[in-house]
Order: sequence, then C-alpha cells, then structure tokens
Amino acid sequence: MGDFNLALVIVAIVVCVIVFISSIYLLVNYQHPDDANQAYFPKFVVVFGLSIAMISILMLPADVANRHACRHAIYNGACNLTLPMKNLWLAVYIVDAILVFFVIPFAMFFYEGDQDKSLGKRIKSSLLWVVSTAVVCALVLGILYGVIGKVDFTVRHLASGTTSFPTSWQFSNNQPCIGNTARQCSAFTASVASEKTWTMRTTFPEYVVALATIVGSVLFTIFGGVGIACLPLGLITAFIRRPKAVITRSQYIKEATELGKKARELKKAADGLHQEERSGAKGRKWRKNVKAVEKELLQLEEDVNLLEEAYPQGEKAETAWAFTVLGYLAKFILGIIGLIVSIAWVAHIIIYLLVDPPLSPFLNEVFIKLDDVWGLLGTAAFAFFCFYLLLAVIAGAMMLGLKLVFITIHPMKWGATLMNSFLFNVGLILLCSISVIQFCATAFGYYAQATAAQEIFGHTLQSLRGIKYLYKYNVFQIGFVILAGLTFLYYITFGWRRKKPSARFQLSS
Repeated sequence: MGDFNLALVIVAIVVCVIVFISSIYLLVNYQHPDDANQAYFPKFVVVFGLSIAMISILMLPADVANRHACRHAIYNGACNLTLPMKNLWLAVYIVDAILVFFVIPFAMFFYEGDQDKSLGKRIKSSLLWVVSTAVVCALVLGILYGVIGKVDFTVRHLASGTTSFPTSWQFSNNQPCIGNTARQCSAFTASVASEKTWTMRTTFPEYVVALATIVGSVLFTIFGGVGIACLPLGLITAFIRRPKAVITRSQYIKEATELGKKARELKKAADGLHQEERSGAKGRKWRKNVKAVEKELLQLEEDVNLLEEAYPQGEKAETAWAFTVLGYLAKFILGIIGLIVSIAWVAHIIIYLLVDPPLSPFLNEVFIKLDDVWGLLGTAAFAFFCFYLLLAVIAGAMMLGLKLVFITIHPMKWGATLMNSFLFNVGLILLCSISVIQFCATAFGYYAQATAAQEIFGHTLQSLRGIKYLYKYNVFQIGFVILAGLTFLYYITFGWRRKKPSARFQLSS
C-alpha cells in the first residue's frame, strides 16, 4: 500500500504541474493582442482560477484512486495513511468560493475601470464594489448558518438482546436477533416507529461549499441542460451549413462592401456610446445598447470569418480551402461522438437517478469493467465524462448569450479574447465545477462510493436544512433533462436551417 500511496502522490504532483502549464498555454494563445505585456494581475487570476477548476475536476478520479489504496488493507485505520482527501476538497472549494465571489469580481472591475483614472482610483473603486459584496455575503452566510446551518439525518433505532456465547448460531428471517425477546435489530423488518432524526450542526466550510453548490447548480442546470444538446448538435449543424464551394470574386466584393458598411455603422454607434459614458449617462438604456452593439460586433466577426472561408486568398488559397473542408469534417465527427456522449449522459440520469430504484448502474458498471481491463482506463473515462459536462456548461452559456438579451456575451476566441471575457468564463467554470463534481459524485455514486466527495456532497449536502428537498425530489436532474430535451427539439426543428438575413451578413447562395 505504501508504494501505491507514493505513486499516487507523484501522479498528483505531476498532474498539478501539467494543469498549471496548460492554463498558461490557454492564456497565451487565447489572449487578445491588446492585452499583451499588460494586465498581469487579471492574467494571474485567470491562470490560478483555471488551474483550480481543472484540479477540482480531476480530484474526484483521484479520490476514487485514493480509496483503492486502502481497499485491501488488513489492519484498521489504513485509510488514515492515504491522502487527506476531505481536507483537500474543503481547501479547494473554499479557494474556489473566494475566487468566484471576491477575487474575480475585483479583477474584472479593475480591468474594466476607466483607463483615464489613476491606478489608485481604479483600485479604490474596485475594492469598494468587492467590499460591499463581501459584507452582504458575510451577513447572508452568517445569518443562514446561525439559523438553518444544521443537518438532519434520518436513522433507525435498532437493538438486540444478549445471551451466552452459543456453540452454534440460529439466525433466520423470522429470528434476526440474539435471544427470543422481540427486538428490532433488522432495518428491513423494523417498524416505521423506529425511525429517528439526528440533528447536527455542520461545519462552516462545509456550509459555504453547500451554498456555493446550490448557486452553481442553478447555473449548471440551465447552461448544462442547454449545452449537453447544443454542444454536439452545434458542431453537426455547422457542418450542414458549411460553404459548399468557393464563391466568385464579384460575390466576394459585394459581401465585403456590405461588411465594410456594417463595420462603419458599428464604429459610429460605439463612438456615440463612449461619449455617453464620458458624460455620465450610463443608464439602463445605455447598458442595453452596449449589449446590442457587442452582439452585432460578435456577429460581424463571425461573418468576416465566414467570408474568408468562402473565398480564400493568397498563394496557398487551395490549401486553405482544403483545411476548411477538413475542419468542417472534423466538426461533424466530433459532433457525432459528442452526440453519443450526450445521449449516454441523459440516459444515465434517467436510468440511474430519476427512476427509483435504479434500473441499472449503466455507466458505473462501464467504468468498473474498464478498470478491470486496465487500472486507469475507467478513471480516465470517468474524468472525460466530467470534463464533457463542463464543456457543455460553457457551450450552453455561449448559446443563451447569443439568444437572450439579458445575458452578457463573453466569447472565447483563439488569439482574440479580452481579459474581462477570460475572467467571466473562468468564474463561470469555477462556479459550475463545484456542481459538476457534486452531480458526478451523485450520478456515479456506485463507482465513487465511500469517497470523501460522497461524504461532503452526498450525506451532508443532501441532509442540509432548507436544501435537502431540492435533492430529495431531484429538482436539478429533472430540470437538466427537460432543458436538454427542449434544446434537442429546437435544433431538430430549426437548427438545421440556414439563417435568414436579419441586419447581419449572410453568404450569397
């Protein structure tokens, strides 16, 4: 067991280093050229936040592996010599909550502050917003923890008589206890009157994690339910709507002229909004107009990319067109794979979580059989399904941001992502990562049984006052499946059609 623990520690250290390097790689390649060699504090927050999010997702497979380290031990207390996963979970999620509710908002306020103001005034203004948020959050947390920060465990009171040590044991369904006296020592035959409720006060860190999980679960249900369908179907519909052939030069000139006209209109509108901002007229109408311009600008950038794809130029135009065709083919293949994974996820939720008792362990059994083939194969598949849920959340947020006016768009684009968009998406990933882990710990409870994550997200969270009913009646799982079904119907009905022109560029047929 000692060798296994040492190997697990080495793997954990190596994975942390790889995660940190991956976060830096994403930052360097996604950042906007305007943010090069500046905005170092927001960049540090982005790298640190991405690392925490990825580590938190990978901690559940590590928790399962940590449980295996003492599975075959022959002495009591062997599991106390493995990694302290419960303390690690609480530490990671307390850091997660601090980043989401304090550090990232401060970095966003600081980055988006008026550049004409001095550094001190920008820091002061950002701190004012964050301190106000901290005071409100502290009051709410303190009041809630003091009033309803308890867990109610439903237990059965079982008892049995005593007798001299016999030479043989005479137990049966009709006689489950020692002695002839009528006792209630079997949970299956005990009466309802044997049920009792144990009330205990949970620890404050666990309560903070529980409330953060609820906030994340609401976002996860909305964005994840939409994203689990739109992530694969969006890739497939992109292949269906792909440009079938290179357009002519005259078509290119016509469409480029229209794009230039639209770009000048957007610049004029942006200049007008900037003047209103300087004059202090930043009301509801101004914010609505800013979001409308942001959406139009995002659509314009997408249209420019479509035009460049449909009419490649330069000496390597044929090569560029070949890569465009291969890119859409890759989207189609990834879309088919993603559709299979999404269907497996929804089917697993229905079969294992919504039906009582479960019809089958389904994916739990798949992971266990993969572990029998090779030790880390099931763990890798388990981690993949967890990461896929996180990608679905981001895809759902992007789709709803394009469709709904009240959701601000923060697109992630290769080589063109501003730090405020980076910070927003990192905050969303961090907030939803808690719920993704809780959701996976519940959905794969058979595979991840007896882990520290199940102790935190299973027993404590699902017995917390005021919250337990959301999990008792599967509110989040039902909402997830309903939104996934509605999104699937939307794509089947409207998604495959080519969009009609609506004040935006549309490729000529």
